[in-house]
Amino acid sequence: MKSLRAGLMVIAVLTILTGGRPAAVRAQDFQWVTGEPERCGFDSLRLAELDKLMAGRRTTGLLIVRHDRIVHEWYSPDYGPDKKHYTASLAKALVGGMSLLLALNDGRLQADDPAYKYIPFWEQDSLKKRITIRHLATHTSGIEEAETPGKTHFEQTGWKLNFWKQIPDPFSLATREAPVIFTPGARYDYSNPGMACLAYAVTSSYKGTAFPDIRTLLRQRVMNPIGVPEADWTCGYDTTFEVDGLRLVANWGGGNYTPRAVARVGRLMLRQGNWEGRQLIDSTWVKKVLSYAGQPMEPRPGGDSNPASGLAWYCNFDGVWEEVPRDAFAGAGAGNQVLLVVPSLDLIVVRNGELLDNSPEPLFWGGIEKYLFNPVMEALVRPPCQPSRKILGIDFEPAEKIVRGAPDSDNWPLTWADDGEMFTAYGDGWGFEPRVEKKLSNGLARISGGPEDWKGENIRSATGESYGDGPAGSKASGMLMLDGTLYMLLRNTGNSQLFWSRDHGKSWTPGFKFSTSFGCPAFLNFGKNYRGAPDNYVYLYSQDGPDAYADYDQVVLARVPRGQIKDRKAYEFFRGTDSGGGPLWSAEVEQRGPVFSFPGHCHRLDVVYDPGLKLYLMALASNHLGSWGIYEAPEPWGPWRTAFFTDNWGLGDTHGYRIPGKWIAPDGRGFYLVFSGREFGDTTYDAFCVRRATIRTAE
Repeated sequence: MKSLRAGLMVIAVLTILTGGRPAAVRAQDFQWVTGEPERCGFDSLRLAELDKLMAGRRTTGLLIVRHDRIVHEWYSPDYGPDKKHYTASLAKALVGGMSLLLALNDGRLQADDPAYKYIPFWEQDSLKKRITIRHLATHTSGIEEAETPGKTHFEQTGWKLNFWKQIPDPFSLATREAPVIFTPGARYDYSNPGMACLAYAVTSSYKGTAFPDIRTLLRQRVMNPIGVPEADWTCGYDTTFEVDGLRLVANWGGGNYTPRAVARVGRLMLRQGNWEGRQLIDSTWVKKVLSYAGQPMEPRPGGDSNPASGLAWYCNFDGVWEEVPRDAFAGAGAGNQVLLVVPSLDLIVVRNGELLDNSPEPLFWGGIEKYLFNPVMEALVRPPCQPSRKILGIDFEPAEKIVRGAPDSDNWPLTWADDGEMFTAYGDGWGFEPRVEKKLSNGLARISGGPEDWKGENIRSATGESYGDGPAGSKASGMLMLDGTLYMLLRNTGNSQLFWSRDHGKSWTPGFKFSTSFGCPAFLNFGKNYRGAPDNYVYLYSQDGPDAYADYDQVVLARVPRGQIKDRKAYEFFRGTDSGGGPLWSAEVEQRGPVFSFPGHCHRLDVVYDPGLKLYLMALASNHLGSWGIYEAPEPWGPWRTAFFTDNWGLGDTHGYRIPGKWIAPDGRGFYLVFSGREFGDTTYDAFCVRRATIRTAE
């Protein structure tokens, strides 16, 4: 109730300032910006396929917005982002739903009020007096529809024809002539006249205020504040009807909006009534109108995926759109004019055109689901494997608590050494204070202390350091301490090369090179000095390719007896599992198979064993732009499940995710992540960045 009280306090202040009438809110500056699909969690190739599908399905416009960026925008030759398109019954949400939301927010009416409070002559009708605002907003009022199946609007007869011809006006016909054909609340029956009655009730509730009609209400309270100019929208067939002393505007159709204007309304609802820091509508009411309203639902004959009703919006609360998250809500009208919003994905989709399903007996929502919703979901970069059964989620501390050191240096593979310290390497930087005098492609360092009081110290090594920016210089991709010897895998060496040090990083001896795949390998790390390893092998992983800067389809795995790490001929390569799930190995790298698959999204990685949970954790970047995940498995070869995944971590272009074994909690339910990035906002993540994480488990 806190947010509701806060909203009412805001309304009270506004009312005092405006002599009893809620004030309009000034527009807040906000401009759409474009975003690269991959930076926003979309696959460019799949979006290109979606364009072809839309073009073949009579689409005039498709707009996809994610993370406040226009990810994809496509129009047929006669349309564009600034051209208005008719809404049809999408107006029921954009006009009817939004005006009802404001009335609820302002306390002008309540969802379960009898409608006769606002349509007084209904009180004398035994059926109409039982109709509530909720019934009108969910098509359960019993008021007969103004359409006869198989006929167009203007092929109707009697009052139904006059409703569409607006003779004398649709509101008098809806409130006085349209019969109630079943007990209100008994079942679902789509009703345009019912929506007209809702518009009447909402308008009546504002009688005597600064908002004599819902067009004015929307203009001053929604469209102006969210920055939609007059040229980008109209509603109510551009007509206002004077009936019973009220100025009535159609809310069931008759709208014309640009796609971006529709998307702005979707954004306001996605952000629960907040626009650029201004709470235009109380979030409590936004949630209520977008939630299942508890009334009978539309039948779903022939596989049509008709959704449940919120209050003049539709919602996916029961998962009828199987590929779409259940928090999704939508509005839609004839010809499949659609607005889809998915809060959990921070996603807005607007589509205009003609009916998507062009079969002899087309499905309305079924066509939208099959030809729009599902392809958009398929174009998203999703986790490649099923959710973890043991890990329910991983929560990271707020960004302001991230601790940074060694600015302008990144990479940071880590291993827990025999002396209790951690050894690491940095790339393209100067390391910790006091910084080295010349920028290094590969530098070495020691990390002492715990995750809350760590200290970094550079290690100088003529044989371990290298020069050259980016791909031009060798850089460590993996480190391992085993029996007092420190091993380092260097990438950018065509493909990668093994080095080792017997004096804790001061001097290094070069070893063999991988010439096939394994371009950016990382060791599987266990405890201090490799303590806790379950067998006599050392394991290393890599994305399956030669280039540390490319994204590949799969991750590959190799193993070697722990006493033969320096001998290339002793390595075996994972090629799959047998019928019992056991690993199959080959001495030939050409016979390698995937240990993990994520087509086009296997980038740099780190793998560690969590002894508290008895799970292997793989931190795998999907790209170099902040998309990554943590995957868990009971064995080094899997099977892998998703513990955490994000396509946008909210910190810009982060990369190099490492989970130091030393900084895993004893019970396994927490760790400190080390990562790097670039400048984002006022913060530079091109550094040794440490962020605390908590693992939520099913136990």
